[in-house]
Amino acid sequence: MYRPQNLRIPGPTFVPQTVLAASARPMINHRGPEFAALLAALTRALQDFLRTQGDVFLLTASGSGAMEAAVANTLSSGDKALVFINGAFGERFFAICKAYGIDARRVDVPLGRAVDPELVREELAKEKTKDGAKAVLLQHNETSTGVLNPLKEIAQVVREADKLLIVDSVSGAGACELDIDEWGIDVCVTASQKAWGAPPGISMITMSERAWKAYERSNLPKAYFDLMTYKAALEKGATPATPAVSVVIALQESLRLMAEEGLESILRRHRDLARATRRGLAAVNLSLFADEAHASPAVTSFRPPTRVDARNLIRVLRDDYDTIVAGGQGKLEGQLVRVGHMGFVTMTDMVAFFSALELALRDFNQPVESGQAIAAALRSYADSSAQPAKPGARITSRIDAVGSRR
Repeated sequence: MYRPQNLRIPGPTFVPQTVLAASARPMINHRGPEFAALLAALTRALQDFLRTQGDVFLLTASGSGAMEAAVANTLSSGDKALVFINGAFGERFFAICKAYGIDARRVDVPLGRAVDPELVREELAKEKTKDGAKAVLLQHNETSTGVLNPLKEIAQVVREADKLLIVDSVSGAGACELDIDEWGIDVCVTASQKAWGAPPGISMITMSERAWKAYERSNLPKAYFDLMTYKAALEKGATPATPAVSVVIALQESLRLMAEEGLESILRRHRDLARATRRGLAAVNLSLFADEAHASPAVTSFRPPTRVDARNLIRVLRDDYDTIVAGGQGKLEGQLVRVGHMGFVTMTDMVAFFSALELALRDFNQPVESGQAIAAALRSYADSSAQPAKPGARITSRIDAVGSRR
């Protein structure tokens, strides 16, 4: 018998029915005028959501593909770079740099902690020589630990040092405050299956004027990920290779839904859900892994009860209570549970999660009363003074400008 699941992993996220329906529309010519109009409107809308006037390109690739493109298009073999690592995806940035021959120096931050802007300042002070680091790479939202790095403050430090700033916001953009131009981010990547609420298959990458100047100096090999070919193709209303057309159409619909809610309301909802999640977990004596001061609005990580392997708790939630959550990655496997609340998520979804969690904890003989976590989460959410923001008219109009065949 089919049983619907409560998908609470930090990506791929829940995809609304209208977005799923959009992905099933008849195929269109990716070299025709309909796709050209779609691509142009999507690009402008993404500029609005990401708060940038710089270039935005859609890549048919995962977020990791966009991370690779960010490195390949801005750095050169032998360039020095600082990679700040506070989780598995910082490790991925470092691995990409090493694969391309970048002289990357890793700066490790304890897992569960955020990158401190003062640490960035201290490390950059060591790179003041002519052959010092050319770029700083880090995560905006470290999905593997549920930590939100203070990107605005870090970006200011990097700007003062006149270094290139390359940011992975795969799970941050659309859920966490982000202002690419105001903060001075040179390259930023995100992906369709995270807070954007579309199926996997499309990643997005931004390029500033500084990034394009770095591109001109870059000698790294690039073919499929050569962003200049994307820039040239976009001017003609196309992509350089066949894109995941159905995902692009789905992304159009998800952006339309997001525009109806409004960006400020979306960000506020994510913050409120994250806070409610933390309060619910605390009510059943589950300890948060991430530092509370830098807890992510998109994903919350917590430790299972003493003597309970996280993998077993995850299995019971899945097999017995149809609730899908994620585990720890790398060194944290078996030690963490990660619950996603990014994208098109409501408090109703989180109440269902806590209902399943309470039942699962009781299966492990934990002293949990029915409704204990739910009540705490609901109180937190109800206590929020947030009022729905008005939809961003400019964003809405740009999405509505896309021809729709619904």
